[in-house]
Amino acid sequence: MTSLRKNKTLYIDKEAASALTLVKDGLLFPVTKLMGEQESKKVLKTGLVDDKSFPFPFILAPSGVRNEELISSLQKDEEITIICEGEDFATLVVDETFKIDPNERTKHIYGTDDENHPGVMATLKRLGSWAISGEYKILNTKPNQNLQIIEQAKKIIDAKHTSSIFMAANPMHRAHERLIRQTLDNTDLLVIFLLKPYDNANLSYDIRKEALEFFISNFLPKNRVVIVPLENSYIFAGFNEIIIDAIVAKNHGCDRLTVGRNHAGLGMFYDCNSNKSIIDKVVGIDLEIAIASEYVYCDKCRTLVSKNTCPHGQHHQISYHADSILALLELGLLPPAVLMRTEISSFLLAKILPNRFKNLEKLYYDIMPAGGLLEEHTEEDFYEDLMKLYQTTSLT
Repeated sequence: MTSLRKNKTLYIDKEAASALTLVKDGLLFPVTKLMGEQESKKVLKTGLVDDKSFPFPFILAPSGVRNEELISSLQKDEEITIICEGEDFATLVVDETFKIDPNERTKHIYGTDDENHPGVMATLKRLGSWAISGEYKILNTKPNQNLQIIEQAKKIIDAKHTSSIFMAANPMHRAHERLIRQTLDNTDLLVIFLLKPYDNANLSYDIRKEALEFFISNFLPKNRVVIVPLENSYIFAGFNEIIIDAIVAKNHGCDRLTVGRNHAGLGMFYDCNSNKSIIDKVVGIDLEIAIASEYVYCDKCRTLVSKNTCPHGQHHQISYHADSILALLELGLLPPAVLMRTEISSFLLAKILPNRFKNLEKLYYDIMPAGGLLEEHTEEDFYEDLMKLYQTTSLT
């Protein structure tokens, strides 16, 4: 079929489209456009855009032989159409095209170009050797509803301070709960940016969002918490992640950001007789960044504690590793209640392994106290009541 498009076409994926949309929505300010070669070199040298922190150049360099041949042949002021997943996404008037080194770009993002690094490998597959800059216009654009939702939430409670947390909640566990409560205790409104990946690995975004919504609705003042989906582009990865998080939070109207002490991008180092982190390198972003304590379960304290206040040492402490907790769920095992709230683990198990029991009602009434009543039960009910049996201690 012959294309009806008059313009030459460039093909990008959803991840690139998301980043381009963030810029047009003003959510990566001070970045307002695609960068050319000289501006890119300046950002690499200074880590600044208009005297404000931005860790690496914002460029468009999609992979693919067809894309690279197109970009290398374009002339200034030519107009092209950008295609995403078979649909017209944007138009762009060419200002400049230039060559880049994909390996060098991954170094600036991840701190390494080692292809054994999962982020590096995924990004190298998406990067081409030619970049393009120019003014672009997104087609069929819509107002950013998340900005409207946050502003409305502020007005309802007359919020003076708005804090933010970025999390995957994959899955949500007790340490997540403590971090959320600790942050909410010191602010009026909390915005939780829930990361939305581009693959189907681990728990789906919808399941994680529903679990988080359950916790908020049942255990927090729900008019003080807003969930914002954040498409987890590669620009949020690597050791500069906290800087990008701070920029996005600020542009969503937040004045505070809380990060965990064990955050992969925190990068503590020693300088001039004091401890420093990447936070100390943030310039021109009017946002208070707080480092939260790392929480563990201590079998001596018999509760969730901060590592800063627990005297008993690592041999008495259980850390909250989301990947290991998820591994238990994927095997069909209920994580202990000290790791994950029973209602949430029951919900997740029912989603991960639906209809796993041949005769749920028989199993339920064979091993659960029924109180003489015949009622229908869901798999979630079964898991919750099973946990109560696990927690019975008279025979242990």
